[in-house]
Amino acid sequence: MKKIIKLSIRTYLILITVFSFAQENNALELWYNEPASNWMTEALPIGNGYVGAMFFGGIQEEHIQFSEGTLWSGGPDSNPDYNIGIRKNAHSFLPEVRKLLKEGKSDEADRITKSEFTGIINTGKQYNADFGDYGAQQTMGDIYVKVGHSGEVSNYKRSLDIGKALGKVEYSIDDKNYRRTFFGNYPSKVMVYRFESSVKTDYEIRFKSPHTKIVQNFNDGVYAFEGKVADNGMPFETKIALKLSDGKITYKDGVIYIKDAKDVVLLNTSSTAYTLTYPTYKGNDYKADNEKVLQELASKSFNDLKREHLRDYSNLFNRVSLNLGKSTQPAVPTNERLQAYFNGSEDAGLESLYFQYARYLMISASRPNSMSMHLQGKWNNSTNPPWAADYHSNINLEMIYWPAELTNLSECHLPFLDFIESLVEPGKLTAKEFFNTRGWMTNTMTNAYGYTSPGWGIPWGFFPGGAAWFSQHLWDHYDFTQDEEFLTTRAYPVMKEAAWFWIDYLTKDENGKLVSMPSYSPEHGGISKGASMDHQIAWDILNNCIKAAEVLEIDDAFTTKAIQTRDAILPPQIGSWGQLQEWAEDVDDPNNKHRHISHLFALHPGNQISTTHTPKLAEAARITLNARGDSGTGWSRAWKLNFWARLNDGNRAHKMLKNLLKPVSSTKVEMSTAGGTYANLLCAHPPFQLDGNMGGAAGMVEMLLQSQSGIIDLLPALPDVWQQGEVKGLKARGGFEVDIQWQDGHVINAKIKGKPNQSSKLKANKNIIKFQLNADGIYEFSNKN
Repeated sequence: MKKIIKLSIRTYLILITVFSFAQENNALELWYNEPASNWMTEALPIGNGYVGAMFFGGIQEEHIQFSEGTLWSGGPDSNPDYNIGIRKNAHSFLPEVRKLLKEGKSDEADRITKSEFTGIINTGKQYNADFGDYGAQQTMGDIYVKVGHSGEVSNYKRSLDIGKALGKVEYSIDDKNYRRTFFGNYPSKVMVYRFESSVKTDYEIRFKSPHTKIVQNFNDGVYAFEGKVADNGMPFETKIALKLSDGKITYKDGVIYIKDAKDVVLLNTSSTAYTLTYPTYKGNDYKADNEKVLQELASKSFNDLKREHLRDYSNLFNRVSLNLGKSTQPAVPTNERLQAYFNGSEDAGLESLYFQYARYLMISASRPNSMSMHLQGKWNNSTNPPWAADYHSNINLEMIYWPAELTNLSECHLPFLDFIESLVEPGKLTAKEFFNTRGWMTNTMTNAYGYTSPGWGIPWGFFPGGAAWFSQHLWDHYDFTQDEEFLTTRAYPVMKEAAWFWIDYLTKDENGKLVSMPSYSPEHGGISKGASMDHQIAWDILNNCIKAAEVLEIDDAFTTKAIQTRDAILPPQIGSWGQLQEWAEDVDDPNNKHRHISHLFALHPGNQISTTHTPKLAEAARITLNARGDSGTGWSRAWKLNFWARLNDGNRAHKMLKNLLKPVSSTKVEMSTAGGTYANLLCAHPPFQLDGNMGGAAGMVEMLLQSQSGIIDLLPALPDVWQQGEVKGLKARGGFEVDIQWQDGHVINAKIKGKPNQSSKLKANKNIIKFQLNADGIYEFSNKN
């Protein structure tokens, strides 16, 4: 019970020698001059792909809250009738609904559809406020570390260096110095928390979990807590191994006491019984997982783990750099800097920091073999988080992964792609039993247990486009990486099944065009005939399948049917006041300010509408955007940023970026005007959702580089405030990596890298150039004159 693991003498001497508080001006650092008092708005996020943690930086007591991505309530073990019921022939109401919609009786069709969906879900059981059997992502618990000191504090700094993925807390009391260093190590699957002091210090460490305790003990310097989620019995274990420079350890009643230590390292590893395998979703040997991690950690020092972490993290993060020109970084805490920026201070450095912060968050929360990010990434402090911290398919989850390919983080895309594949089998059941179609589909809400049904009795839970929109990410991963094996074995089979759903579901209208019926424009229904977003998503999945078939040289009956169906879908319509219609009917209200503008999917992330190929539709999209306004939730502002970039309006896109960076402190749900950014730079829906951060970064890329038209378009939506700058390492479709340098709003240098002798087209300074990479896979463009 009293094992002390010593640090090397050399390491300890180096530690004492360099122990100081020089505050460097780090362009990639968030920093604050006081501890966090609120988890959502002020605490700082770290992660190792598997675990997301928030640290507060309290002086007398550090608080570290953490969540492991596979810990969920709900699912089949909480209800044997979970997911679709299953009530056979649930689709029997559809002919009546379609008949009513064709007759213009949408109110009656809406009533019947909602009644059917509510009645079917979980054999009629209504979900309560905490989502009941549907479940929610779960916090694992909290680590508290009391520090045995007192006195007046000076030189306090709490920071997060996103260039190195290191969190720090530094301060002095009298002439004594204290420092904490926090990071997540992906290769070793561990969270690392170090507490240093210039004098011998006492600590008390305790772990608190909201879940049922099975076992709690402390042996050979390792604390272990085994627990389970109450409603479904999902077991988990978290362990904390201690490494000390000196001092001694005792343990009593769940509390670890450390006396007279100058250097204490906590190594925290966590695992659950969850596996991403339908239909059981369990079977992982979580205890063996943790034991293996600790065995491999036994021979690694703190510095070993830090070096390993930096090598791993830098390999991803350093692929992309962004300099948006002249920037004066004010020597003020980040929360004050954010406020000054919104009040009118030019601060391109803050915009670059915000862009790179999204990449930091993705690397920290989404790594190969980990669980897909959810609405809050991997950061969740609740057993009943907002919207269950689940996977919403009508914009949010897709937006969270928008930057993955664009910002050269293809590996970070893989957990989402794995998750998409896991939904195919349960999605086939939903397609068959609810809608009498082939293929697979998922509705608005899904979770770790393959929930694909029209969601828990609420109207906007019905959204048939989820599978097809998810599948766009499979095609994008191929399009950006050119991994033909991935396209053959993984992407195309899933895409094809998602396309079959729409081939069967679309219905001919009175003019012979295929429409979605019934449909529900997210989240702006009721039930209707022909929500435009459905048509655009159906066009997109069919078009992507056709492109994939061309790559794979497939010419079969499915491909022929896909072409016929795509070309028969009702195309985007322009309405009476010049707007892009949200529905087949021309009923849009020009005064409506709804946060969802889903019927612009064809502009972004789709490519059915563009300023070059469909200028009239692009203008209709512009009219729609102007009518809806520039406010909304955090993610809504981010999507509008992307829309304006696709319309080549850099100044309006930059305005949306500034609106997205509006300082917010409220954590209450607000769906219209309260979106923005918290002091810790996490997106305020509000409350916190990660989609705004990720959508904002993706939109910044769209301002600097676009490739959806088959042309590598440099600076397509450059705002006036970014007249000079440089970006390196962005990705373009076709497998290209792109560097751009510009002055006075014009490209002066560009470098494109890819496969040797690969060719494409480049648009720079309004000129289109055909190019071919050389034998080294490089093409350089120069226009310095």
